[in-house]
Amino acid sequence: MKKNNKEINNLKKKEIKKGKKSMIRELLETVISAGVIAFVIITFIGQVTVVRGASMEPTLHNNERLIANKISYRFESPKRSEVIIFKPPLEIKRNYIKRIIGIPGDKIEIIKGEIYLNDNKLEENYIEYKSYEDLSAILVPDDSFFVLGDNRSNSSDSRYWGFVPRKNVVGKAWVVFWPLNKIRLP
Repeated sequence: MKKNNKEINNLKKKEIKKGKKSMIRELLETVISAGVIAFVIITFIGQVTVVRGASMEPTLHNNERLIANKISYRFESPKRSEVIIFKPPLEIKRNYIKRIIGIPGDKIEIIKGEIYLNDNKLEENYIEYKSYEDLSAILVPDDSFFVLGDNRSNSSDSRYWGFVPRKNVVGKAWVVFWPLNKIRLP
């Protein structure tokens, strides 16, 4: 009888060890799977971006968080007036968020703060305050974009550091999700 109880106890201990190993293995598989899925999403589909500064006000505000849609520009080119996330030509350490004003082949000119796109005054209902500086006519080169912040008087943009190469575009601003009471499309 004692031997039988001992064998039963040993079997129970083995089952418990086996159960612990399978729980650890399951946990490890779950963590690895989640990591792979997160990597695929961040690399190819979307990326969380934090708005830094006031250059895109009133459209986007400091410390808002948004999701950048990275997949759409794999199938189509960025378009005028879209808000994009990109690596600026001069500072590659952090991403910038600006609005596309000019696409390849466009002529851009700024006269007393008014933007002229291909010799036509651009109507911009998304800005509150414009700056009153001038920019001589320039032509947007192939595979590049001319971008400006919506808060023109408080924006470091293409007026100062030039065009954004297509290869520097990370994605399109898709949805603001933080703070929760301000969820919206930019």
